[in-house]
Amino acid sequence: MRLMVMCWAALGTGLTPALAGPSDLVPHRAVYDLSLKEASERSGIEDMRGRMVYEFNGSQCDGYTVQFRFVTQIDTGEAVRVTDQQTTTYEDIRDHRFNFVTKSYVNDSLDREVKGTAHIDGSELKVDVDRPKKESYELSSALFPTEHLLELLDKVDAGETFFQSHIFDGSNDANESLVTTTVVGKEEGAAKGDPEIANAKMLEKDRFWPVAISYFNEKSQGDGVPIYSIAFKLYRNGVTRDLTMDYGDFTLQGDLAELEYLPSEPCSN
Repeated sequence: MRLMVMCWAALGTGLTPALAGPSDLVPHRAVYDLSLKEASERSGIEDMRGRMVYEFNGSQCDGYTVQFRFVTQIDTGEAVRVTDQQTTTYEDIRDHRFNFVTKSYVNDSLDREVKGTAHIDGSELKVDVDRPKKESYELSSALFPTEHLLELLDKVDAGETFFQSHIFDGSNDANESLVTTTVVGKEEGAAKGDPEIANAKMLEKDRFWPVAISYFNEKSQGDGVPIYSIAFKLYRNGVTRDLTMDYGDFTLQGDLAELEYLPSEPCSN
């Protein structure tokens, strides 16, 4: 699953942005409780719940590492299935390189593994996949997840509230980039008694932007129907909360249950 997403090529230029100076992104570990918000009859889902863990480390000079785990229990009324997706990525902002590996389990059995690397070469994105089998792809230039997040923050600072991008995150078969449409609301503070703030007191006085991102296949963008969309509250330090993930036939809610800031090292060069 593509997420933070948020974490995750400027459509107008097709080039990665120039990122000057250190960013405000803070290394952190966030845990979200997942619950089913709604599901259509076509989805075949009666109930769905789970937990998502997102750990973000690194800096612009050393690169960014993300460890992500998404566990769900899906009840169809006839059977219960447990899915477990584990993703690790490393993103070198300065050299525009991205390493990724995702292992997907169903009922504790490995169902699929995707592993590879990607890098920007001129106006192209070159992808080399090692697993499930060796493949190579040349795609149009796109942003990697952390670059996408930094671009979002840069555009918010510039007063832009609606924009499109290309993004590549190594998900699915790692053979395509996606087009994203992002809408940003007005900056605001947490409401009194916000239940998520009780689990993350360090955010109590910080302000955030409501953000909604829709993801489209490049070839099907003209249809106007996204593959999925996500809405969340985004803080300047990269923390997100109050997630709503809409997959068309069903929608999940992700509530921040735990937040821990991790040690960070300043850039030395």
